Amino acid sequence: MIQPVILAGGKGSRLWPLSRELYPKQYITFPGEGTLFEQTLLRSKLFDQVAEPVVVCNVEHRFLVAEQLQRLNITGRIILEPVGRNTAPAAAISALMCQDEDPVLLVMPADHKLDGGVLNEAVEAALPLAEEGYLVAFGIDPEKPETGYGYLQKGQPLQDGFKVDAFAEKPTYELARQYVDSGDYFWNSGIFLFKASAYLDELKKFAPEMYSVCADAVAGVVSDLDFMRLPHDVFASCPSDSIDYAVMEKTDKCAMVVLENSGWSDLGSWSAIYETGTKDANGNVCQGEVLVDGVKNCYLHSESRLVSAVGVEDLVIVETPDAILVAKKSQAQNVKSIVNTLCENKDEKALLHRKVYRPWGSYEGTDKDERFQVKRIVVKPGHVLSLQKHHHRAEHWIVVSGTAKITNGDKEVLLTEDQSMYIPVGTVHRLENPGCIPLQLIEIQTGSYLGEDDIVRLDDVYGRNGIDT
Repeated sequence: MIQPVILAGGKGSRLWPLSRELYPKQYITFPGEGTLFEQTLLRSKLFDQVAEPVVVCNVEHRFLVAEQLQRLNITGRIILEPVGRNTAPAAAISALMCQDEDPVLLVMPADHKLDGGVLNEAVEAALPLAEEGYLVAFGIDPEKPETGYGYLQKGQPLQDGFKVDAFAEKPTYELARQYVDSGDYFWNSGIFLFKASAYLDELKKFAPEMYSVCADAVAGVVSDLDFMRLPHDVFASCPSDSIDYAVMEKTDKCAMVVLENSGWSDLGSWSAIYETGTKDANGNVCQGEVLVDGVKNCYLHSESRLVSAVGVEDLVIVETPDAILVAKKSQAQNVKSIVNTLCENKDEKALLHRKVYRPWGSYEGTDKDERFQVKRIVVKPGHVLSLQKHHHRAEHWIVVSGTAKITNGDKEVLLTEDQSMYIPVGTVHRLENPGCIPLQLIEIQTGSYLGEDDIVRLDDVYGRNGIDT
C-alpha cells in the first residue's frame, strides 16, 4: 500500500506579491491548471493500491486545504502544524500516525510542477527498493546549470536506481556547470519514497530528540472537525530540519531513482514561473490584462488592472491590487528580502492579499481612512459567521445580492437586496446566508480601532478561536 503524504506548509515568499504567508503559492490558481496543491492531490491518485492522502499543513491554511480537497471530491487526513518545523518532523508525524500498517510513504511537496505519468513510472521502479528498506530520493536529469536547487550524486547501480554518494547544497554557477557536465549529478526533487518504519528507524538513530518530540506530539493529537491538531507546546519544542539534513545525508540506506522527462519545477521563483510558461514570439510570458511593445524575454502578470511595458528586456513585472513587483529576472530569487522587510515593518502585505479568504467565504477591503473602512463581503450559500462582538467598532451592513439572516442583539432579521442594518459597538451579532446563491454585502466599519483582532467570538461552527481566521 502506498500512502501519499503531501507537505503543504510552505510560505512561497519568493513568489510575492502573488503568494502571501496566509495564502501561499500552493493554493493559488494558475491559469488553466488549478492550484499546485490540487495538481499534487490528483497525482497522488494515479497509483494502484493507494491510500487516501495525508496532508500536513499550517493551521492557518486548514480551510484552504479542506475546500480544495472537497472541490476535487477527495477525502484525506489533514494534520495541522501549530508552527512550521520543516519537512523532517512533518514526515515523522505522518509515519507515526500510520506506523501500525507500515505503508510505503510517498512524500511530496504541494507546490511543484510535475508530469504525473512520469512520476507514476518512477514510483513503480522505486517501490522494490523502498520495500527492501531503502530511503529513495527522486532525482531530476538537469537541463542546465541551476544554482537554486540541491543536487544528488549517483553512486553504484541498484535495481532501477543508484545509491546516493553525496548530497550537494545549492552551488555556485561554476560548480553547478561542473555537476551538469559530469553526468553524475541530478537535481534533488524533494520527493521521497520509503517505508514508515525505515524512516522512523533512521530518524531515531540520527535525530533522536526530533523523533521523541514527534512521538509525544502524535500521542497528544486532538480531533477538531475534519482536522487533527498537534499540541502546540509539544510540537513547538521540536528541532527544525529537512528530511535531507536530518536523515538522508547521514544514512547508508539512501537510494535514488531518476524522473526522466518529467517537466519538473519547484516553481520557487518568478524566473521558474517564466521558464514553465507559454512564451510569445518575443519570449514573453503574459498573464492577465497586459500590453507590450518592443518587450523581450519578460514575465508580466496582471491581477486587477492594465499592465503595459515598452522597450524592456529580462524583467519580471507582477501586479496585484495592493502591490507591484519589478525585478530583473536574474535577481528574482531575491524577492524574499522584500518580504523580510515587510515582516520587520509589520506590514500586512507580507501576510494577506486585499481579498482574504475565510471558511465561510471572503472579504475584500475597498476603502480605508483614519476612523472607517469599507469591505465587500461574500458569504457562501448555507454558511454562517461566528457569533461575535467588537469593543471598538460599529458596523453597517448593506445587502447587494442574496439574502442575509442577521442576529443583532436580541433580534433576528432577514434582509434582501438594497436593505441595510446597523450593528452598534459591543452588540452581539451574527451573519448567515440561508439562501442557495452567494450573499454579497457592503460592510462599513467605523470606530477608534478597526483591526481584525477586535473580535470576541462567542460561538463558531468552524471551531476557531482568537482572530477571525
